[in-house]
Order: sequence, then C-alpha cells, then structure tokens
Amino acid sequence: MNTSRISLLASLLKKYSLDLIVLNPGPSMFYFTGLQFHLMERPTLFILNSRGNAAMVLPELEVLKIKTTLPEVDCFTYGDNPNSWSAVIKTAFTGYDLSAPQIGIEPNRMRYLELNFIQQSLTEAQFSSAGPLISSMRVQKEQSEIESMRTAVNIAQQALKNTLPLIKIGMSEKNIAGELIIQMLKAGSDPELPFPPIVSSGPNGANPHAEPSDRKFQSGDTVVIDWGASHKGYFSDLTRTIAIGPLDEELRIIYEAVKNANRAGRISAKPGIPAGAVDRAGRKVIVDAGFGSQFTHRIGHGLGLEAHEEPYMFSENEMILRPGMTFTIEPGIYLPEKGGVRIEDDVVITKDSCESLSTMDRELITISGN
Repeated sequence: MNTSRISLLASLLKKYSLDLIVLNPGPSMFYFTGLQFHLMERPTLFILNSRGNAAMVLPELEVLKIKTTLPEVDCFTYGDNPNSWSAVIKTAFTGYDLSAPQIGIEPNRMRYLELNFIQQSLTEAQFSSAGPLISSMRVQKEQSEIESMRTAVNIAQQALKNTLPLIKIGMSEKNIAGELIIQMLKAGSDPELPFPPIVSSGPNGANPHAEPSDRKFQSGDTVVIDWGASHKGYFSDLTRTIAIGPLDEELRIIYEAVKNANRAGRISAKPGIPAGAVDRAGRKVIVDAGFGSQFTHRIGHGLGLEAHEEPYMFSENEMILRPGMTFTIEPGIYLPEKGGVRIEDDVVITKDSCESLSTMDRELITISGN
C-alpha cells in the first residue's frame, strides 16, 4: 500500500466533507493499494475514512494477495455463497460507527452490485462523486509513474518497428492488428493492453475509432495504426499513419497538415497554460489548411493508469497544465469514403516546457507493399 497516497487521500476526505471513500476494482484501487483486482461477480471493496482507517472486503480466495502487502488493513472475507456476502459487508462498515455518512464513490467505476451492498449496510448514507478528489491526486504523475509510461512508450514503438516490415498489399487490417499485439508482448508489455489496436486502411481510416476488419491493404491507402502498451499498469497510446505506395495529392496535403498540427500542439504545451490552448494551437493549423470540419475530436486526453483520464484536451478546457501532467496530442483529418490521417504522441509537462515521451519519426512512412 502506498502510505503517503493513503494519508493524502484521508486528509482530502475532510476537505471534501466526506466521511468515507469506497473504491471497487480499477485503476484508483491499484493507485492506492498496489493491488490489481478484476471486476467480477464477487464484490471487492476498499474502504477508507478521514482518520486513515482502511478496510477491504474480498472473497476468501483472494486473501493471500493482501495478507503480505496490506497487513495493516482490516480484512473482511466471504465464501462462495452469495447469501453470506451482505452480512460480511455490513460487519466491515460497522467498525466505522457512522449513522448517516457522506460517502465518496467513483461514478464511472462503482457498479450497482457494490452500491446496493453499501446501501444495505448504511441505509442513511449519502453518496457523491469522489472523481474530482481522486483526479486531483492522479493527474500529476510522480517520477516513477512517468518512467513506467516512458517504458510503455518504448515497448509500443519497438513493437510497431518490428511489425512494419510485415505490411504488404493483400494483408488484412486484422492480420496486422494481431501481429502488433504479439510484438508488444514480445517487447515486454504487460498482458493487459490499454485497448485493442486500431488498424484502419483506405476508407476505413475516416472512422477515428474503426475496428480492424478483413479489408485488405491496397496501393494508395493510408493506414492509421493506433496502439499502446502497458508497463507496471501504466499505459502508452500512440498513432502513426503510413502509406501503401504513393498517395494522391489530397492525402499528402492532409498528412502534412496533421503533422504540423501535432508539432504546434507539442510546442504550445507548457506549465501555466489552459489545457484548451493546446487544442486551439493544433486546431488552428488544420483550420488554416481548410480541413477544420474534418478534425472531429479533441486534440488529446490524459493518460496514465487509464487510456483516457484527466486532463482532457478540448478547446474550452480551462484546467491549468502543471508539471507531471501526462496526455496525448493526436490531431487528425478524416475524409469520408477516402481515408484518414492521425499522428499521436504521449507527452509530459515539465518544469518549464513539454517533453514528448514518444520519439518515433513523424515523417510519412511509405511502404511499397510488394
């Protein structure tokens, strides 16, 4: 358990007028406890009050996972009979001696399953979002977190370099997506990737979140490859667009516009400016090139234990960038029925500027495809 994070979290509960925070399996539970649990049919809960008293509710089969790593945490376990679970969870909450507590939960993580058990245990409880509280801690990364992300970036870059020589005319998007997964695991990625790779060619590239299909690469295609690796639970998220043979004039123009927008976003990012200024800097390049309506998403999003977290890099976001914030810069242009281009890098705000964790060349890579 990260005791310094737990202590800070407990002190923030007072600031946010919360008696308890209750987390179920996910990135935040890992952030505070160092333990990975999967969401499943059995409930698992981490409970903390503002005095720093912590407890966990979990299945008996998981108890060895915490006995050696969290010996100071009260542990409440239950067996396989669901009829016994409610009583165990009530016992866990009884120790906090609260009649009408204010409880913080993560609204995008807490399920009805766990919430219902909490409500049965504390019938007068009031619930509110602990999202802002947790984000205020997670949004600025410690150096160890940044180094894990740097490793995840390097793994992903090496995987694509190993995959590129395999790309040929007639191969399918699914072929390359599958090979990219294999290469990431070979390069050292954690088994749990941030997301399944996107490989979208030709007209499919006009869909920013296309799923790999059986479409085969053809001469004149752009191929958008969006992929990421994981290291010690921390993610990378990169995109490069390659050409199969020579591209027509319009696709070459949009490639240069996206490359320049990516550069403008990276140059603009620094501490003390609003997150939205990064989006505006990159978007201006694409608008000036005449393709503003074909840039259909924000320029980026925070990255860390989740593939999408704060800060979100949309034009209206006034959140001030601070050292340790990590996020993507990924402008794109999408031409319906023709193709798309996206170039994505992972960056971290430093004391006085912005460092790109990704170093892979952003110039257009052209593959003959033969």
